This record gives sequence, C-alpha cells and structure tokens, in this order.
Amino acid sequence: MSPESHRISRLQPYLDRPEPAPTLLKMLVGVQLAGFREDAGLAQDQAAKALGFSAAKLSRIESGKGRRPPAQSDVHALLELYGTDEYEASVLLKLLQRAGEPGWWQRYDKRLMPEWFDRLVGLQEAAAAIRTFEIQYVPGLLQTPDYTRAVVERGLPAAAASEVRRRVELRTRRAQLLQRADAPQLWAVLDESVLLRVLGSREVMREQLAHLVTMAQRPHVTVQIVPLDVTNASAPAIPITYLRFGGDLPDVVYLEHIKSANFLEDLDETEEYRVALDRLADEALEPRASLKLLRETMEQRYGG
Repeated sequence: MSPESHRISRLQPYLDRPEPAPTLLKMLVGVQLAGFREDAGLAQDQAAKALGFSAAKLSRIESGKGRRPPAQSDVHALLELYGTDEYEASVLLKLLQRAGEPGWWQRYDKRLMPEWFDRLVGLQEAAAAIRTFEIQYVPGLLQTPDYTRAVVERGLPAAAASEVRRRVELRTRRAQLLQRADAPQLWAVLDESVLLRVLGSREVMREQLAHLVTMAQRPHVTVQIVPLDVTNASAPAIPITYLRFGGDLPDVVYLEHIKSANFLEDLDETEEYRVALDRLADEALEPRASLKLLRETMEQRYGG
C-alpha cells in the first residue's frame, strides 16, 4: 500500500461514526484533496485554472468551510485531475456522502443557527479536545437549563417565550456532548466573577455551581478558577474556545462577537492562543483547589 493509501485508510473510522459529523467530514475531505493536489505537484491556482474553478472556490473546498459539502461533480473532477487511485477516491467519496448527512443541530431554525454558530457546534461535536476561557458566563457546555434561560433572557430581553425555549433546548442538547461515550476532553478556565454574578436567582446559581462541581469530577472534564485576588492574571478581554482534532486537521480557535465570530486556523495564530490558555491555567487555581472554591462559593454565597 502506498503512503497515500495508508494515509487515507486512517479515515475509515470516520465512516463508521453512529452520528453524522458533517463539519468534521467537510474538513477531512478538504484536507485530503489538498494533499492529493500537492502529491500531484500542483499549486492551488494551477489546479483551479485547469478545471475552470475560481481560486476562491478551490480554497473553500480545501478548507471545508460553508454549510454544504462540495458538489460531488467538483470532487470527481479534482480526483481525476490529481490521478487519485480507485481506493483513495472511493473512501473520499464515501466521506463526502456522509458529509451531506445533517447533524442534529442543523435541524434547528436558521435564525437560531447562523452559519458561524452552525460551524462552532459542528466543530465541538467533532473535537477530540476543547479548551475554553470565560470571563462572564459559565461555558455553554457546562450550563444548566435554568442558567441558560437566564443568560438568554438577559441577552435577548425582547425575545418571545417560544424563542427562549428553543434556545434553551438547543444549548441543553449541545451539553449532551459531554455525556457521550466518546466525549471530548474539556478543559475550562473561568474567572471567579462568573461564580459571583447572579443570573436568574440565587437558587439558579446554586444549582449551576452544583452542576459544575459534579462535572469537574468527571475524568474528561477539568475546571480551573482564576481567583479575583490574582490581579496580574494574563486574561484576555474576550472568551476563547480552542478546538483540537488530531490527525491531519489543524487546531481551530473560535472568538465570538455579538453577532458574528472569527475562526482562526493559521498555526501562528492558534499557537498564540494556546500559549495564552497555558498561562491562564498556570495562574488559575489547580483543579482540586478550584473544586474546593466552587463548593465554598455554593455553600457560603448561595445557601449551603
């Protein structure tokens, strides 16, 4: 078997996943196509010109971005141009077919799932490890339904009750990711102010902190708190989500704004955020001390 065939044979497990993972599969298809192009000795602009594609179109295919996977006819044309052998092509086309299967989150109203948020949920569903830093709210994957409701009502005070309910349902469904047998490793660093800011009610906060205590004791979840008295903490001014996939896929950094988001994939940029998260983890309480602070805050501030 050629090195290329060995490389693509490692993709077979992705065909056997019980749940669709369209975001991951689009990325895998793109990465493999880029690899085949490089094996064929073609630059991206050369390949695009040979098939009458725009440079932007081929770049989009290779990056795996967009709501939909690339057209099968376009992938066929690329595979033929690159002289891809039959085995490699068959595996890639199966991946492409599975990439067209909708993930559970894609069944929600697109008003709740703008394209940037659709991509985030898909990336979280596919990640092997998720690192996150929050300065205002409990991370979404660790929120209770009542806490989520308070967050939604605070951010969208004019939203109808039905919209609030759907948003809470969506967030709760996302959190089930951590209950899966193949759940990703989650490493969350929170500013202590997150624990002190009352959302909903003191009862809601007590339930939320109790949930954090429970989740922090799971083997695949790490929670660290940056205490308020650490005045020189190197905390950035915005939340950070760092996603790692392994294999041939690049790490991705997600930075959310009010009505949009940035996804960073360039190695120099993602490395900068990885280092920042490492510094934050060093400055935060270690996990056992963080768990102690969570319990103390729950008991002393929210009613024992």
